[in-house]
Amino acid sequence: MAAAAAVGPDRVRARDAGVERQGEEGAGPCGGHGDRSPYVRRPGRVPRTYVGPSEAPCASAGPTGGPCTSGWARPRQPVRQTGRMRFFAAVLPPRVAIEELAAEVAALRRLSGADRLRWTGRPGWHFTLAFYGEVADELVPELRLRLERAAHRHHPYEMWIKGGGHFGDRALWAGVAGDREAMRHLAGSAEAAARKAGLVSAGHAHRPYHPHLTIARGRDRGARAHLAPFAAVLDAFESSGWTVGELALVRSNLPVSGAPGEQPRYETEAAWPLGR
Repeated sequence: MAAAAAVGPDRVRARDAGVERQGEEGAGPCGGHGDRSPYVRRPGRVPRTYVGPSEAPCASAGPTGGPCTSGWARPRQPVRQTGRMRFFAAVLPPRVAIEELAAEVAALRRLSGADRLRWTGRPGWHFTLAFYGEVADELVPELRLRLERAAHRHHPYEMWIKGGGHFGDRALWAGVAGDREAMRHLAGSAEAAARKAGLVSAGHAHRPYHPHLTIARGRDRGARAHLAPFAAVLDAFESSGWTVGELALVRSNLPVSGAPGEQPRYETEAAWPLGR
């Protein structure tokens, strides 16, 4: 499907579908949810969205429930809600790695200039594999099925959070070490699942996958945030390692109140074990 000329800096109108794709402010050239989504819906699909309750068993707790090790809740049953809804596939760090990174971020926030950054909260700490943008309700079941099949084709692998960097003056991020090749292949399968589910590429050029976890962004797009000093301190950080055993589909509920500093709310739609 060919896309028409842009009608705004963050919005592209799909000529044949009669629907719009809107980008998300944030991180850089990684294929993650900080970029504009490379997918649009097929013609005739009317986009609707839904969101589940926030109090629910964790995706990693298993069929009988239990304590959440990742800090991400899985909704029991979807309910209708107005507003925009976005989906992405991700690897979710375990609680121990999150706690270690939180201690490092607390030190970063004491540095000069930290008050000029928008710091992301722990619920938003994840490694995006593929960002899908707004997805119509009728496409979600097929997307889930395709992601489940993709998860079964990949084996668990080892990783840990290590070092960091920045995308210009826009985003400060923590990096990853371990089996990066396995993570790259998992990200490729997550992207392929979207195409097979009917989310059609808008023709954006493929960019290499760059796994990262965004921890801060510049507050003002018109002013330089000078993120290099923060990245230099973060360079020495290294978390405990863990075995990545799940592929998660996550919903991003965008802020609706307009209050300064309000951040998206993330919920795990589903998670599938790798290799089985």
